[in-house]
Amino acid sequence: MFAPVPDGACEGSGVSGSISIPQRFVWPYGGRRVFLSGSFTRWSDHIAMSPMEGCPAVFQVVCNLMPGFHQYKFNVDGEWRHDEQQPSVSGSCGVVNTIYLVREPDILPSILSNEAPGRSQMEIDNMEANSRMPVSDLVVSRQRISVFLSTHTAYDLLPESGKIIALDINLPVKQAFHVLYEQGVSMAPLWDFSRSQFVGVLSAMDFILILKELGNHGSNLTQEQLETHTIAAWKEGKLQLRRTVDSNGGSHPWRFVHAGPHECLKDVAFKILQNKVSTIPIIHSSSEDGSFPQLLHLASLSGILKGICRHFKHSLSSLPILQHPVGSIPLGVWMPKVGEPNGRPLAMLRPSASLGAALSMFVQAEVSSIPIVDDNDSLLDIYSRSDITALAKDKAYARTSLEEISIHQALLLGQDASSPYGLYTGHRCHMCLRSDSLHKVMERLSIPGVRRLVVVEAGSKRVEGIISLSDVFRFLLG
Repeated sequence: MFAPVPDGACEGSGVSGSISIPQRFVWPYGGRRVFLSGSFTRWSDHIAMSPMEGCPAVFQVVCNLMPGFHQYKFNVDGEWRHDEQQPSVSGSCGVVNTIYLVREPDILPSILSNEAPGRSQMEIDNMEANSRMPVSDLVVSRQRISVFLSTHTAYDLLPESGKIIALDINLPVKQAFHVLYEQGVSMAPLWDFSRSQFVGVLSAMDFILILKELGNHGSNLTQEQLETHTIAAWKEGKLQLRRTVDSNGGSHPWRFVHAGPHECLKDVAFKILQNKVSTIPIIHSSSEDGSFPQLLHLASLSGILKGICRHFKHSLSSLPILQHPVGSIPLGVWMPKVGEPNGRPLAMLRPSASLGAALSMFVQAEVSSIPIVDDNDSLLDIYSRSDITALAKDKAYARTSLEEISIHQALLLGQDASSPYGLYTGHRCHMCLRSDSLHKVMERLSIPGVRRLVVVEAGSKRVEGIISLSDVFRFLLG
C-alpha cells in the first residue's frame, strides 16, 4: 500500500509548480520517529517531521502544496496512522486524512468589482477618503476570509520555536508582576499544581485593579500583605467579590478562556472578541479526560491577522475591501464631528494627568490604550494597560501615589536608562492616516506587539481616531 519508510529524512514537499500554498501538518500524539506521506508525494516519498521545541510529543512539518484535494497519512514508529480529529475518508489505502486547499482567483469577476483595470496599488492606496464602499466588495471579502479562517486551525499559529511563561497560582502577586515585567509580557497563564490544570490567566488588568485597591483608603490590602498575597488569594478572595471585570474581561471571573489546537481560527478569533481578551492559551491534552495538559501557544488576533495577510499576499485583488481607505469604511473609533449628535468623545489624556485618572479610564471606559496629546490634541505618546507592569521595576508601586504621579512620569519609569529615545519621540506610537488602505493597516497590525494604530492628521499629528485589532476583526467577520 505504501512505500517503506527510508532511514533518512526525505526533503520532498509536494508536487512542483509555479503556485503553491504553505500548509502545516501536525501529529500531536507522540512517537519516536514520525513521517508524513500523501498524494502530494505520490505516496512514495516520506517527509520527516520534527518535534516542537518544549513539546516533544507534538511533531510538525510545513509543505508547499498545489491548490486542490490532497490525502495524507502519518507513519509513527513504522505504523501507518491517521489523525482521528481531522477530516478523513476510507479507500484503497485504508483510512486517510484529507485536506482541500483553495487558491483565491487573481481577478474578480467584473460584476463584483468597480475597480478599473490597470489601476496600480499606489493609486488604490491614495484613493480619497470619501469614496464609497460597494457592498459587493465587503460581501466577497468577508466570505473569502471566513473560508480561510474556517479551514485553518490553531495549530497553524504555532511558531517553530519560542517560550511561554506560566505562573504557579500560589506565587505571591508581587513576585508575579516582577516576572511579567522582567520577561516583557503583559499576561501569563496560571497553573494549579494541586489540580494539575491551567485555571486562568494573570494580566495587566489584575495589576491595575490591585493598584486601585491599594489606593483605596478603605481597603484591607496593605503593602505588607502584598508581599505575601498569592495569586490564588487575589483571584479567590475578598478583592474579587462582586467584580465584573477580571483578566478575562467578562462577568464570570472563574471562567478560564482557552482553545484547543484543533479549533478553527474563526472560533479562536470569536473567543477572543466575545471574552474581550487580547490573548488566549492554546492547550493540548493527549488524554481524553484532559489530564496532562500541554501549553502550546498564546494565540492572539495579531497572529491570526498575520496568517490572513500571508495567505492572500499574492491575491490581494480577491479581497477588494482591503483596497479601500480606512476613512471610508465603518472601522475603529473616531473623534466626533462638530455638531454630530450622540458623538462619543475619544478617550485621551494630557501628559500632566494623573496615573490614577488613566487607570480609572482603563476600567470604566473599557479601553486598552489612551493617546497622550498636547493642548492641540496632537499625538505625543500612548499609555497602554501593559505599561502598568513597569511599576514593578524597583518596587515603584510601593512608593507611588496614583494621584501624585503623572502619566509623563509613569512613562519614564518604563524607559530603559540606556535607551537613545526620549519621551515624545513617537517610537512607541504606531500611526496611520485615514487615507491609508485597509491592507496597509492590517499589515502594520500584524506586526508582533502592535495592537492598535492611532489615526492622525498628516503634518499636525492631530488625533482623529484609533483602529485596534479587535476593530478589524469585528469588521471582517461581520
